[in-house]
Amino acid sequence: MTTTQNHNDLNRKAALASIAVAIMLVGMKAWAVISTGSTAMLGSLADTALDLIASLATLLGVWVAAQPDDQNHRFGHGKAEALAAMFQVVLISISAIGLAFRAIGQFFGGGKVAEAESGVIVSTIALAATFALLAYQRHVIRKTGSLAISTDNVHYKSDLFLNVAVIAALLLDTYAGIAGADAVFAFGIAIWLAWGAWGASQVAIEQLMDHEWPLEKRERFLQVVAQHPELRGLHDLRTRTSGNRDFVQFHVWVDGRMTVTQAHTVMDEIEDKLMAEFPGVEILIHPDPEGLVDEEAMGAENLLAPATDGTSPAILAQGAPITGTPAA
Repeated sequence: MTTTQNHNDLNRKAALASIAVAIMLVGMKAWAVISTGSTAMLGSLADTALDLIASLATLLGVWVAAQPDDQNHRFGHGKAEALAAMFQVVLISISAIGLAFRAIGQFFGGGKVAEAESGVIVSTIALAATFALLAYQRHVIRKTGSLAISTDNVHYKSDLFLNVAVIAALLLDTYAGIAGADAVFAFGIAIWLAWGAWGASQVAIEQLMDHEWPLEKRERFLQVVAQHPELRGLHDLRTRTSGNRDFVQFHVWVDGRMTVTQAHTVMDEIEDKLMAEFPGVEILIHPDPEGLVDEEAMGAENLLAPATDGTSPAILAQGAPITGTPAA
């Protein structure tokens, strides 16, 4: 099984595990809402119901993203994960707004919790199930880097705080006699959900907009390329991520007296080193004769040349001007 196939299989299993946990929790929390009349518990139920819908969207997203390239999608279907993540963001935002309005209405209307025991029991079970799911999701994310699973993981991290908040709200409202505690905690949950949606949306938008790799990853990439003795420089580096697949293209300067066959051999050797360091990355290399510079190109500077402070490679910051000229 190839690395990509193994990653796709892990992503599907993580999505299915998320769906199974969500189905169990929806049933339990629905019963708890009926038993307690708690708005905080209702918020927890709404969040879990949306988690179920979002997990279904995640499963669809990772399934579409795993489809092989075709005539109409030569770069694959990886952005389906980002679209699934954005769908989840919309659902979370709607849930947060609705819960906030419900909490405000309960606070000024003077509503109280009927009883707390069932809500506390359900929330405790939910905490245990969520801990187990988060541990498995973290394992999958470390292996695959899936955006859809990462966004799903954000939901369930918020569920930990949400369930603790529900338990606190029920205990304070029922046993401590603090009026409005349930509504205040419910409003806090709504704010937490909105904040989580904002953070998740930023990552998805970066992928949809073909944002460059993080600086550290680009630096490591250049360090691997710089190890080849035949290279005279590298320029016009472009990187992006789509789902769990990375794409990169760049130009290199080589000895202009090389034959096409010799240059092709150098490119193959560079690709082999990069594939070993960045499994599954898709690489496009364009060889240029040493000294050929397109001054109008955005990335015409030599990224392998020493920087002004003497370090190498000369990539100082994401999008920052890079100094240097093709090496002699």
